[in-house]
Amino acid sequence: MTLKYKTKGFVFKKNNVNESDRIFSVFTHDFGRLDIFSKAIRKTVSKLRSGIDIFFMSEIEFIQGKNRKTLTDTAIIEKFDNIWQDLEKFKTANRIGEILDNFIKGEEKDEEIFILISEVMEKLNIQKPFRETINQPIIFYYFLWNFFSIQGYRSEVQKCAGCHEKLNPYNIYFSGKEGGIICGNCAKSKKNCPEPCRRINSDIVKILRLILSKDWQTLSKLKIEQSSQKLLSEVSENAIHAFCPSIMHYTIT
Repeated sequence: MTLKYKTKGFVFKKNNVNESDRIFSVFTHDFGRLDIFSKAIRKTVSKLRSGIDIFFMSEIEFIQGKNRKTLTDTAIIEKFDNIWQDLEKFKTANRIGEILDNFIKGEEKDEEIFILISEVMEKLNIQKPFRETINQPIIFYYFLWNFFSIQGYRSEVQKCAGCHEKLNPYNIYFSGKEGGIICGNCAKSKKNCPEPCRRINSDIVKILRLILSKDWQTLSKLKIEQSSQKLLSEVSENAIHAFCPSIMHYTIT
């Protein structure tokens, strides 16, 4: 007897295969990542296509075959219409999908990640159009750093990750390899390392502290200078490369 499974999940990737089939990568509430084969879903007559697409939160039903999972039924929970209607929002959702695809390879239930995805997609969906806000990338960084934290890569942002002493706000660096913010003395001792430390300012420390404490109310009101946005991008890229060397090609733009 073939067993059917039902769960809800966020679709973060899709790949077309054969003439009319598709494989959806979904982070589900009950199973973690699933890669589900959808037979003939690209045909206009398919009854499944209206209930699932990339960046949808969908209820899905599937059967487990010998070599793959096959979609049998689906229904929309949330389409996130505002994301689909704003190109910059869509790009941000795509970056989130790339992180999920690169970091999560197997099936393992993780309710914290599921909650984080749901929270971030809701924020992205209700946020004003990106062209109307100065801190437009902050939603992505909110996801990224909290995702790292759940995965076991929580960065030290309260004291020096190297010597554990109090940080001097005028002489601070970030090192993904060292696990967070480090002081000038520790950075000096690492100057000949293959992965150099990145000098940062106190604004970056403040932003990372707010992100990791999930203080969205304060974060959403921040006016981040262009120079600090650039630094935050560089620091985030440093962390990605340190935490997952297999995706050294990934660059934040």
